[in-house]
Amino acid sequence: ARLRKEYEYEHGIFIAESQTVIEVALDSGCKPISLFTDRRYINERASKIIERCGDITVYAADKKLMSQLTGYELTRGMLCAMQRPAPKSVEELCDGAKRIAVLENIADVSNAGAIIRSAAALGIDAVLTTPSCCDSLCSSAIRVSMGTVFLIPWGYIGEDEHWWQTKGPAYLNSLGFKTAAMALDDNSVSVDDTALKSEEKLAIILGSEGYGLSRTTIENCDY
Repeated sequence: ARLRKEYEYEHGIFIAESQTVIEVALDSGCKPISLFTDRRYINERASKIIERCGDITVYAADKKLMSQLTGYELTRGMLCAMQRPAPKSVEELCDGAKRIAVLENIADVSNAGAIIRSAAALGIDAVLTTPSCCDSLCSSAIRVSMGTVFLIPWGYIGEDEHWWQTKGPAYLNSLGFKTAAMALDDNSVSVDDTALKSEEKLAIILGSEGYGLSRTTIENCDY
């Protein structure tokens, strides 16, 4: 997390795992740095990716050694180090969007990947993550999303969590969005509420696994 905040984006990297995810990342314009593959695949599934990657370093090893190096068993047999794309501003991500999702303090990278994948399936136009959220380009998040993180526009909102909770919802209002907090509350409305569905631009805000959204965020949202 410290490297992500202090070393990105000029030098930051991420790891894409599996042939499918690597191909999606390449299709979206991500730039490869090096490839690490199971030796068995060097002339098979890895060959097409190597052709696409141009002049990069390719490492090969047997499955046992790959598991020792990575710390877990690689079932898909291929890793690619890639340059992190420069993040888009909130204004860029929200321009033309009708429905966006905001993730507040999501702790588990697998959950982040699943939410992004679901957001894409449900037609969400963009995803914003607050500063306390886990990394959406962590290899586990990428793997669970099956590369969807490269297909749906996403980025960060707020310099710190205090700014987001106190000023973030109002900032989204200034961009034309009504804000809906996903929370159990006495004032809650149904997801199929007529007024909610009729909003031209809506930001759906999801909270952490254990405690949900902060009370400050809930109180500052329109729904």
